[in-house]
Amino acid sequence: MKAIAMLPARMGSTRFPGKPLEKILGMPMIGHCYHRVKMSQTLDEVVVATCDQEIFDYVLSIGGKAVMTSDKHERCTDRCAEGIDVFEAQTGEKYDILMMVQGDEPLVEPDMLDNCVQALKDNPELPVANLYSVIQYKEEFEDPNAVKFVMDRNENALYFSREPIPSRRKFDGEIPMLRQLGLIGFRTDFLRKYLKLEPTPLEEIESVDMNRVLEHGYSIKMIKTDVRLQAVDVPGEIHLVEERMKNDPLYPKYK
Repeated sequence: MKAIAMLPARMGSTRFPGKPLEKILGMPMIGHCYHRVKMSQTLDEVVVATCDQEIFDYVLSIGGKAVMTSDKHERCTDRCAEGIDVFEAQTGEKYDILMMVQGDEPLVEPDMLDNCVQALKDNPELPVANLYSVIQYKEEFEDPNAVKFVMDRNENALYFSREPIPSRRKFDGEIPMLRQLGLIGFRTDFLRKYLKLEPTPLEEIESVDMNRVLEHGYSIKMIKTDVRLQAVDVPGEIHLVEERMKNDPLYPKYK
């Protein structure tokens, strides 16, 4: 099976305009993401999907690969689906697995991606695999920018929400606090099928793409990672990444 990583990126973020080219220790954020994803052992190709010429030009300037997509996409899944169609048409290559890596995860580690891709390679019937981490702090659990979820005993997702789930108000014991990460592996043919599925009420209410998969009866395997990421949702989080990046073992390998 051939696997590709697609990094969706656009300048028009509502909460943080121009985010992909915002510099972290002197390098644009999308550059950190690209270089780190390239270190994966299971990915055959890494491509940035963007609707902005500035991002496209920057990726090419560092020796990377990028494709231009429509500026009408509101969801990363839509941009990745167009991106893989464009890239396959340009290269004549076909890819069985697409790893979607959000362009605002500058501390992503290649081993995480390898685990997710391997889960799809090991189980040909699995349509989607999604990385997750355990939430350590109440503030993160209550943060609407963090997508929480609950899963069954086989680590298949049951539901995704931006609300704190399961409820802490109804139980005073220890409860699992789990966060979905923006690192999702799709079987490529399923990603194309997903886009043809009717949008669903819970997807729209929660503003979480993956609820559409569940509402239509498909499975999402959740893959745990102990890596503590630091996504950049707002400008104030740049300094948090920079402090961690200074002691990051991967950074010196590509800076």
